[in-house]
Amino acid sequence: MVEANPATEVMVRHIDQVEVDVSLSLPKLIDITLEHFPDSVTIAALEQEAAAILERSNSRTAGASQAGLRYQEATSGTLHYIDATVQVPLWNVGQRDAQKSLANDAAVSAQAQSEATRLRVAGLVRAALWDMALQNIRYQQIREEVEACQKLYARIDKRVSLGDLPKADLLLAQTELLQKQSALILAEAELMHSRKRYANITQINKMPANYQENLAAIKEIQSNHPALQSINSQIKRKQSELDNLKLVGSGQTNVTVGVNSDSFTDDPRSNKTESFNIGVTVPFGGSEHLQPHVAAIYVELNKLLAQRTQLYRDLEQMHHEAEHNLEVNRAELAIANELKQVAEQHLSMTNSSYAAGEINLMDLLRIQSRTNLAILNAKERALIMQRDLAFYNQAVGVMP
Repeated sequence: MVEANPATEVMVRHIDQVEVDVSLSLPKLIDITLEHFPDSVTIAALEQEAAAILERSNSRTAGASQAGLRYQEATSGTLHYIDATVQVPLWNVGQRDAQKSLANDAAVSAQAQSEATRLRVAGLVRAALWDMALQNIRYQQIREEVEACQKLYARIDKRVSLGDLPKADLLLAQTELLQKQSALILAEAELMHSRKRYANITQINKMPANYQENLAAIKEIQSNHPALQSINSQIKRKQSELDNLKLVGSGQTNVTVGVNSDSFTDDPRSNKTESFNIGVTVPFGGSEHLQPHVAAIYVELNKLLAQRTQLYRDLEQMHHEAEHNLEVNRAELAIANELKQVAEQHLSMTNSSYAAGEINLMDLLRIQSRTNLAILNAKERALIMQRDLAFYNQAVGVMP
């Protein structure tokens, strides 16, 4: 006879432990997961970029200034000239304000993308938690079935030894027990896999005691959905980049100031003077050199616009499926509970009939299997109903 391990043990010595932490809430768990989420590095980089753009917009000049020094000597070697200049690039009209606008749009986009990432993390955490719960229900159910089979086997073994039942019934009961133990091993493996997936996503081995959610009172995808706000902010930022590029035009206007001196030479041709000069360099033309950069931003902008259209369609599809799943599961849950009650009554009657010798063991096992399936289905439907509430909230962009 093959015996199941005690309830405190496992069938296979491979344990992925996840402990319940009553102090851990679902929002806190999402925050912890977000800290270790790979995309957090990207969000930090976007925030740094926005700060860098803002710092540039606060500069008084449109770029780095340049200092120049020129020395000239006549062929006689006695006449020397020195020119010192400083060149300062100026902001074009409206360019500095456009830079400040770009910095603001970049900061808003970084925040919006951070919220969208948090929602995506919430979806992963929600799915992992409810997957563990579902696998645990299946594991506990099959464990109860193994225990019931062990008790049945013990009763049949005793009756066979007394000569009340044929040994064939004992072999049939043992076969059923072995099959249940095999199913328990597989259920245990799935439970451990779900725990490992959870730990891989969250990077911790603790879970909240309560993570059930109330259904959000939102009937359609709204414009403030974090995923839509994220893509819209990226589009607005890209439009700001385009405005900035157009304001650059052919380049920056440069102001050059300098001094010229030949007063330190003894050559009689020298005027012994120092002079001050100022000049302005204004770029013009060259639009054909700017157009490839403008076209490249237009390509990126149109990609974002296409992504937004597809995203909205995907969100609508997710919302429809989530809403439909809730309706289906409500109906299924009511039937599953009723079927469970009927099956349990039938099994009770069947046990009495088998004890009285009115039916054979094969019929008992068949009805017992059908009852176990009904019980499991009712448990699963109740849990799936709670899970689908969370999935609906995820679809409409509501955080826990």
